[in-house]
Amino acid sequence: MSSDPTVTGVIHLIEETKTYGSKGFRKRMVVLEQDKGSFTNFVPVEFTRDACDSVDELNEGDEVEITYRLSGRRWQKDANSEVRFFVNVEALSFRVTGDGANSDNGTERVSDANDAFNQVGDEEAPF
Repeated sequence: MSSDPTVTGVIHLIEETKTYGSKGFRKRMVVLEQDKGSFTNFVPVEFTRDACDSVDELNEGDEVEITYRLSGRRWQKDANSEVRFFVNVEALSFRVTGDGANSDNGTERVSDANDAFNQVGDEEAPF
């Protein structure tokens, strides 16, 4: 069993894959919706590189559990500007636990995005 954290929710939005830089870094965002009773929480999760293609298996309305890792970075425009910090939720794998049409049908699809992260090597992602 994995010790990586997971997040669950219903897929609210699936963005198209976007490509950045001369090396063709690819990123695709999936937004999960979580009903917290008095409010709705929206959690953006990023799939990168080859994992972008695995998102094609997902549909808006699917109930999913996504295993993720947090990735943070520091950014400063120049020496005199304010330092800012960013955090990203990077998907490692996902499991569909139900679909929007019938969440009790026992549907389970699993995809592992670890292969995409293993290909990263020393190359630094732009986001």
